[in-house]
Order: sequence, then structure tokens, then C-alpha cells
Amino acid sequence: MSTSLLLLVSLIKSVIILGILLTGFAYATLLERKLVAGMQVRYGPNRVGPWGMLQPLADGIKLAFKEDTTPRGADRFVYALAPLISVVMALSAFAVVPIGDSVNIFGQEIPLELANVNVGLLYVLGATALGVYGIVLAGWSSNNKYSLLGSVRSSAQMISYELSLGLSLVGVLMITGSLQLPDIVKAQTPVWFIFLQPLGFIIYFISAIAETNRAPFDLPEAETELVAGYHTEYSGMKFAMFFMAEYINMITVSSIATTLFLGGWHGPFNLISGPWWFFLKVFILMCIYVWLRATLPRLRYDRLMNFGWRVLLPAALLNVVLTAGGILIFS
Repeated sequence: MSTSLLLLVSLIKSVIILGILLTGFAYATLLERKLVAGMQVRYGPNRVGPWGMLQPLADGIKLAFKEDTTPRGADRFVYALAPLISVVMALSAFAVVPIGDSVNIFGQEIPLELANVNVGLLYVLGATALGVYGIVLAGWSSNNKYSLLGSVRSSAQMISYELSLGLSLVGVLMITGSLQLPDIVKAQTPVWFIFLQPLGFIIYFISAIAETNRAPFDLPEAETELVAGYHTEYSGMKFAMFFMAEYINMITVSSIATTLFLGGWHGPFNLISGPWWFFLKVFILMCIYVWLRATLPRLRYDRLMNFGWRVLLPAALLNVVLTAGGILIFS
């Protein structure tokens, strides 16, 4: 494939990925509101468009025209930069996620991911971890003590649960011997890794919920304590960017769970494959996210930290030891 054609294909795939993520973010908010309404036996959005399907568009228009304020005493440059960092890192993380096998278009093999790098998993972990800088800078630059406390909470929470999240993936890497996400998917053709690494999957999913600041780990926002935390002073499109980053990160961590533990684009028993299986699995994991939010109360902060360091981290280390022992025994 020539360089110019390669650049064109990469540009087209970038536009498609951005379209999928932005549309997914918009309708993930509607999905959450509808599911929570059903669980709480009340109506969800049902006025804007048929069955409320245009509610995300109405929300976007409202935020776009909402007054954009900057608090007195804030660092204006950092205050404006912080939400942009969160969004860019959230969008960038999806660049190496494969949603399907290669397809042949006009005689050219086109992989269904933007880039297949040899350290794809490390790239995803690095991009998602950098997103916390947006939160930290937002809290610091807002000239608000509640916002600063929320951002400090987020950074401490990220450090605590990033260790467990990273270790939960070591077992998968030990089995496959590769950091390339397509290789990991193809290694699950006999059996999905959730059956070989059930403890690793549970640790990963819990840590991912904490990393994305979702209930019951939404301590950085904690309305009853911090008046919404790090984004208290944000409004309009700047607030929308934080909202966008949160839901795109949810999609990303669900996609990584699908790729590493649930067979990626392979269907049950690997009889049928295709991108629709990938999106179906991500959809189910997103529904579990919403279910947990509607079910579990917010943890106390000391209990959140104790759970991360005293339960999840030792369990992740145990999973590494058990995986190593299993490889030695059965290899």
C-alpha cells in the first residue's frame, strides 16, 4: 500500500472512530437515563423525538448555548486546557482497539483498528492514565477548595487502582506473550480468557470502574461533600467535555475488557465472528456499569482506599502467581 493511500485510509478510519465514539457517548447518556428510570420505576426521557431518542441532541444544544463562565482568580489558560486534555486522552486511547478482523476492500487488506502497534496495551494504559491530568489541573486552576479536593481524590484513586488494573492484565500477557491487541484476541479462539482468568477479569472491571470515577467509586465528584468536585466551576461546553471524557472512558475500558477477556470480535464458541459481537459485548458491559450505579451506594473514602490497597492489590498479585504456576504445570 502506497504512503498516500495509507494516510488516506488512516484519515478515514480516524473520522469513523471519532464518529463512533461521539455517537456512543451521546447515546450512552440516554442509555443510562433510560435504564436507571426503568430500575427506579419512573419515566426516562420521552419527550424529545420518538421514545426520547433525540434527547442527547437537545442536551448538546443546551450545553453549547449555556453561558461559559470563568471564576475570578482562576488560571485562565490551565482552566480552559484541562477539559481538553481529558477529552483528547479519552479519544486517543481507542486508537489501537481492534473492533474486528481485517477486511478486503478493492484488493487491499484493511485492519479494523487505527493502528496496530507492538505495545498496544501499554499505549492504552498510558493514554487512560494521562487523562487524570485534566481532572487534577481542573481542580487546581479553578481557585476553589472543593474542586481541588476532588482533583486530589481523583489522582490518589487513580494511583491506587491503576496498580491493580495493570497487574490484572499481567496474566493475559503471560498466556499470550504479546502486547498487541489483535494477537490477544486471536489467542482466544479456543477459549475466552475470562474462563482462564476469572479473577483477573473481576479485578480489572472493579479497577476500571474506580478509574473512570463511576459509582460506587465516584468520590472525586461526591456532591454531598464536594459540591460536584473538580468540575464545580465549569459550565457550558467545558463541562460537556468532562462529561464526554467520562463516558468515552467507559466505552474504552469496556472495549479493553471485551478485547482481553471476552474474545473481542468472536462470538460464542467462536463459531461466528464480526464487529457486531464486539459492540454487543461492549453494550452489555455498559449496561452493567449503569446497573451498579443504580444499585450500590457510594463508598466512604477511607474504605475505597483500603479496598484498593488491602484487597484488590493482593488479589491481583495472587492472580499473577496462580497464572505463573498454571503455566509451569501445564506447559
